[in-house]
Amino acid sequence: MAGGPQSGAPSPRLPRLGLALALLAALAAVKYYRDAEAARRQEMALKSLGNEGLFLFSSLDTNNDLYISPEEFKPIAEKLTGVTPVLEFEEEETLDPSGETLSIVAKFQPLLMETMTKSKDGFLGISHIALSGLRNWTAAATPMSVMFARQFKAFLPPKNKIELGDPWWIIPSELNIFTGYLSNNRFYPPVPKGKEIVIHKLLSMFHPRPFVKTRFAPQGAVACIQAISEFYYMIAFRIHAEFQLNEPPDFPFWFSPGQFTGRIVLSKDSSHVREFKLFVPNKRSLNVDMEWLYGASESSNMEVDIGYLPQMELESSGPSIPSVIHDENGNVMDSRDPAGEPIQFVFEEINWQREISWEEAAQKLEVAMYPFKKVSYLPFTQAFGSAKAENKLVHSILLWGALDDQSC
Repeated sequence: MAGGPQSGAPSPRLPRLGLALALLAALAAVKYYRDAEAARRQEMALKSLGNEGLFLFSSLDTNNDLYISPEEFKPIAEKLTGVTPVLEFEEEETLDPSGETLSIVAKFQPLLMETMTKSKDGFLGISHIALSGLRNWTAAATPMSVMFARQFKAFLPPKNKIELGDPWWIIPSELNIFTGYLSNNRFYPPVPKGKEIVIHKLLSMFHPRPFVKTRFAPQGAVACIQAISEFYYMIAFRIHAEFQLNEPPDFPFWFSPGQFTGRIVLSKDSSHVREFKLFVPNKRSLNVDMEWLYGASESSNMEVDIGYLPQMELESSGPSIPSVIHDENGNVMDSRDPAGEPIQFVFEEINWQREISWEEAAQKLEVAMYPFKKVSYLPFTQAFGSAKAENKLVHSILLWGALDDQSC
């Protein structure tokens, strides 16, 4: 008679279960050993270096393996020798040296110290060293830079995002509820890659240590099409980035503008840029968040303040122009006329076939960064009229700063 295993016969599942349990026990033992070894090494490092020394060591040890590799030591070597090698960025494509170039001009007015809350009591209890990076930042690091038009290819939309106001991520956020936030204990930005390169280069005109990815969400850069013509796009964009103003042996000082926004008009093949502008909005009374550490670990005391930055913007001085000029026969021409004056270029007028307003484009980007903005938030003076018309209650929120940018 057919049937199952006879009574008393060993089940084949039992050895497998035992093997699985043994494997789990082994993995747990390995993890315990690694955690214990890491804790032991951390304790030894603390005894050898002390709190302040371990803080500095950890700021360089980017992979947290308690070893400083030559790559991690590079910032200190540059600081001691005074020699800064040219970074070899990971370019997406080789740029044509004869391609069009444009001049970008930086305009910068430093933060108004009197707008900081700590200024009300004369910065009592705050060391002068802690604010040295902020006080010394009085001008743009690079007032003018010449860039290739092709470098702005990063702002072009992907093939599936050619509708007006449909946002896409130039630099996607890498933060979520599981990753938390990035370390405060850092001085030097990681080497930018891909589409980060052009944004890093632009922001470096303000200060030599921009972080194109903020420590806190929402991070990244988002864009949408504001207008379309036969050969051109007008692209609106919003970037969340921040700067590290201090260097060792001082503690980190983070400078986080509420946002960088702006727009670019460029040809669909990115060979020509008609105009470019990037800026920190200054219509609100407070538009920059500042945070600085007062200790030698990630959990050390942190001071937080907020202030007003009058001006921080980049703008092209004109359309991009050819680096090399050819005549109708393909021969290279002199870039100056017989009188010695630069040749003047005449550009055709762009006739936009479809477009939306700047306000609508900016609102689309805002919602992409902050999904809660899908609900309308009204000024106090308008809320009650709308509530009465829609027969709804009023939920009033009082904030120190703006909830919909990085300055809060």
